[in-house]
Amino acid sequence: MEHGTACRLLFQHCRVIMPHHPVTEIPMTPTPTLPEHFTKAERYQAILPQIEGLLRADADLWTANLANINALLAETFGWFWVGFYLVDNTGTELQLSAFQGPVACTRIAHNRGVCGQAWAQGKTLIVPNVHEHPDHIACSSRSQSEIVVPLRNRRGHIIGVLDIDSEHLNQFDETDAQYLQQICAMLPEILTAPEIA
Repeated sequence: MEHGTACRLLFQHCRVIMPHHPVTEIPMTPTPTLPEHFTKAERYQAILPQIEGLLRADADLWTANLANINALLAETFGWFWVGFYLVDNTGTELQLSAFQGPVACTRIAHNRGVCGQAWAQGKTLIVPNVHEHPDHIACSSRSQSEIVVPLRNRRGHIIGVLDIDSEHLNQFDETDAQYLQQICAMLPEILTAPEIA
């Protein structure tokens, strides 16, 4: 983001300028500046209302909302990779969508790697050590632990996964699973984008 841009993320506003339309002021969700002593659960509790606000502000936008969720999670927790993989039109593979972090694998087959397995099994997978996980796909040598949460549409069908990697072992636990599942559940509840129908 360039210096002097109209968007300011700390309790300010975003000036949306469209051709032939007046400037519109849209309240922006603040980037979290949380006390260091906050527990993991407290960090999640602090950003949940912010995520909900982002989703409600532009409920018809799909990729933009995925991108903002990634950014908020990455900034809050310092994870080195956060992103979504979405099921392709043939229903045979996951394809890379919005993410924060280094270059990643672009296609993952059904039931392959942690992402493909979470999709196939329809449940959240927590991997304390990726090097010990069967069929782990090493998109980055920096990844040490991982959590993958299925993303469902309003009909309950899995349409993708939220994938998060850490450079540290044993980074993720049931607290992460609980709140990340809650975040993924917000998307079909709030968004009106056709991708989540």
